[in-house]
This record gives sequence, C-alpha cells and structure tokens, in this order.
Amino acid sequence: MLLATSGLAAPAQPKPLLALHAHNDYEHQRPLLDALEHHFCSIEADIYLIDGKLLVAHERKQVSPERTLESLYLEPLRERVLKGRGRVYPGGPEVTLLIDIKTDWKTTYPVLRKTLQNYTDILSTFLGSIKRTNAILAIITGNRSKEMFAGETDRFAALDGELADLDSGLPSTLIPWISSNWGGIFTWRGSGSLPDEERLKLTAIVQKAHRQGRRVRFWGAPDFPAFWRELIENGVDLINTDDLAGAEKFLRQRADQTKQ
Repeated sequence: MLLATSGLAAPAQPKPLLALHAHNDYEHQRPLLDALEHHFCSIEADIYLIDGKLLVAHERKQVSPERTLESLYLEPLRERVLKGRGRVYPGGPEVTLLIDIKTDWKTTYPVLRKTLQNYTDILSTFLGSIKRTNAILAIITGNRSKEMFAGETDRFAALDGELADLDSGLPSTLIPWISSNWGGIFTWRGSGSLPDEERLKLTAIVQKAHRQGRRVRFWGAPDFPAFWRELIENGVDLINTDDLAGAEKFLRQRADQTKQ
C-alpha cells in the first residue's frame, strides 16, 4: 500500500554559510560543486587569458582548454540559479564569485567583462553607484585596477579592495570587501591567544571596514579551527579556507553551542 505524502513538509535544508570562502576552489575534486555541497557562499577562481579564453588554474602551466570560467563556474551557477528560483540556495543570500586575474588586466578584463555580460540574468550589476542585487556578485581580484571600470555606465563586477582603500572614500558598491595578507600585518599564527596589541589592530580594521559597509577577508593565513575562532570572535567576515568540510563543521558546531 502506498503511503500518503501530501501535506508533509520537506526536510529543512542547512543554512548557507555566509562566513565561508572557498580559497582556490578549482583545486578541489569537483570545482564549485564541492563548495556548494558544504553550503559556502563565496568561491574563488583564478583565471588566465590564453588564446582568447579565460582558463581556470593556479599556475599557467596547469591550464587546460576545457577548464574555462564559463564551464566550471558561470554555466553551472546559472543552472543552479534557474533551479533554485532565482538564487544559488533557494531563498538564500547573494553568493560571491571572486575572480582572480592572473594575466594583464588590460587584455584580460575586456574579455572578462564581455563574458560576464552574457550572465546578467544571474549576476548583480551596477548602474553608477546603484547596485541591482541578483543571485551572484562577481568581485575581481589579483591583477586588477580601478582604471578597469573607467567610462563604464553599466558594470558587471565589483573590486576586491586593499587596506589602503579604507581611506579612499570610494563607495562600497565599487569595493564591497577588503582583502589583505594576514602574514603581512600580524605575527600570530594561531598558537595560544591572539596578543592584545594585534587584537586591537584587527578590531580597528574590522570596525573601520564595517562602518563603510565593507566585509573583511584575510588570505595567507593559518587554516584551522583555533584560528578561525579568533577571526569570527573579532568580527572578520570571511574564513578563507581550503578545508571545506572542516570549516562547515566548525561553523555548524559553533552555531549549535550558541543556541545552548
């Protein structure tokens, strides 16, 4: 006999994790898909412009003609958004695709812009300083320059900022987050407690960025729970990690402990 299932609520889906950034995502066994399986809301792809194609790899010698930005990221994201009623996670937040330009931006960005223009159905876009939020926010890092956007009326991406941009006066719609090398600013590597002097420095950076409506991410940093804990407790917005499963477990357990 068949059991009636009408009226039964669907199982609750795990909440997407805004604080997780998949560093060098393309190096995982299933680029993009592994990060989404662990409910990440920020994903990083390095690109090289070679023979007119935007190829995804960490180093130029690792490129492969079939591993394009479109095939690994933009097309699967579009398919996911269409199935998810307009969002990567149904009813969820905007997801960030951080695109790290490894070749000269003067030749790479025009090709990237043209590519992104084909995905305005899923991308957040900008008209001057006005943001039109959509499923995915593209942010450009690596070999980038504010000059890239000169003369543009419609913009299909934002810029990854540096600490100096906290004093630039530029809008958060242009520079929505700040990235910096942890080791270039701090000496603490996750053993013992974060020194008071460095905690004050970290807090000052985070608070200044937040007052401007910007998020904060550190790269070149230790990648384990004791370090992640200090970041979160001091207001850093994004855990930059290669450990997809470990970072998700850490945040889920932390959320459960907070509820108790």
